[in-house]
Amino acid sequence: MCSGLKAVNRFDGGSILATRGLFCVAILVALCGFLTAEEFKRPNVVVLLADDLGVQDIGCYDGSVATPSLDRLAASGTRFQTFYSGCAVCSPSRATLLTGRHHIRAGVYSWISDPNQFSHLLLRERTLAEVLRDEGYSTAHVGKWHLGLPTGSIDKPTPDQHGFDYWFATWNNAEPSHRDPKNFIRNGQPVGKLEGYSCQIVVDEAINWLNQRGASKDPFFLNVWFHEPHAPIAAPDSLTQKYGETKDRAAVYSATIDNTDQAIGRLLEKLAEIDDPQNTLIFYASDNGSYRDDRTGGLRGKKGVNWEGGLRVPGIFSWPGKIEEGQVCDQPAGLVDLLPTICGLLKIDSTRGPKLDGVDLSEVLLDSGSGWVRTQPLFWHLQKSRPIVAMRQGRYVIVADPDYELSTSNMFDEKWIPVIKEGGYRNYQLYDLARDPKQTRDLASEQTAVLEAMKQTLLKFNASVMRDGEDWHLRQ
Repeated sequence: MCSGLKAVNRFDGGSILATRGLFCVAILVALCGFLTAEEFKRPNVVVLLADDLGVQDIGCYDGSVATPSLDRLAASGTRFQTFYSGCAVCSPSRATLLTGRHHIRAGVYSWISDPNQFSHLLLRERTLAEVLRDEGYSTAHVGKWHLGLPTGSIDKPTPDQHGFDYWFATWNNAEPSHRDPKNFIRNGQPVGKLEGYSCQIVVDEAINWLNQRGASKDPFFLNVWFHEPHAPIAAPDSLTQKYGETKDRAAVYSATIDNTDQAIGRLLEKLAEIDDPQNTLIFYASDNGSYRDDRTGGLRGKKGVNWEGGLRVPGIFSWPGKIEEGQVCDQPAGLVDLLPTICGLLKIDSTRGPKLDGVDLSEVLLDSGSGWVRTQPLFWHLQKSRPIVAMRQGRYVIVADPDYELSTSNMFDEKWIPVIKEGGYRNYQLYDLARDPKQTRDLASEQTAVLEAMKQTLLKFNASVMRDGEDWHLRQ
């Protein structure tokens, strides 16, 4: 529209026509700026996160569960073939998603047990909700939180202190199961027992919040974190019977994903009802890999360990009219990239806060990213896992065990933190994921130069992360 205008740098003081010409150009330039701002009007942002869903659970990733809503979402945008969680367990992965930083920098070493730990997402971190709220967005979180909530004896921040105007959450899992949960909290007040299934209840709350906004023209950020298919699981018998017997745990597991897909379908319909789909950017993923060996796509390991099966998850971006439709991307990416990518897509400066560990994928999403090269390694650390660390650069991943001994209990003990921060690693292994995605052949003794280069990068990155790590043990 105004792209053909050129700046006028000379002025002939003796020419009235020139003066009028400059005045007209100034008006047109101003108008061009106005139209450009309208053209790049920032969209609504919706984040959908599953809990413990594996890389091969949903239809568009060759999974066995019927997920037509997610399949349509993937078809309307870009699906990453190789997408990673922020950690192999819940809380740290969620911290990474919201901050674009390694979870230890953000204060979260492992999954959080509020009655037993001081750990929580640190207030000093700048979350995606805070970034967007500063840009005029209304913000809401609905569903699982698991980044710390206050208990009777330990005070911790609540989601509103991390940028959410409205929140409806559970501290961890839906209790006693996905059916008729009784542990939701709405804006600090316990709700009591609710009837129905968690995924549908969460979407009901999201839709109610959207309705309450009325005719507001402000863009919104809606963060929807489901509990399914994390145990303890429950789903309607009518859905379970599609996949097996009603008491078959595998069938119930599949049914929880089916139920969630139906809930997502209702939410997508609502979003399309209140605004043009071209005005809404939607992202979908899972917080970590599945706890079921049969849902990892044959990859090594599962939830809780730093092998591909514990870290690989779906990753879908949809923004009709902007993000390329039907694209399947092989570039390795992950939850750590979400904040810088949304900032890149929305033309927001992501450098105002702490240094990010993720990268901006907008070039890949908007024009296939031909020639794009990832500038940051993907790095994971989890005390209970063996290997305890993993790092991916290009086609290779390096893993290692700790050179110290601590319990691998599922419950993290904050007294371990000094040893973790000062400890080193041993038993380095190297895998070529392009040729060996199932990590069956250790190349450490064959590719010694690659191993040594990656080892030095890992140790440097690890040292940086550990310097930032919170010393929660000092609060005991």
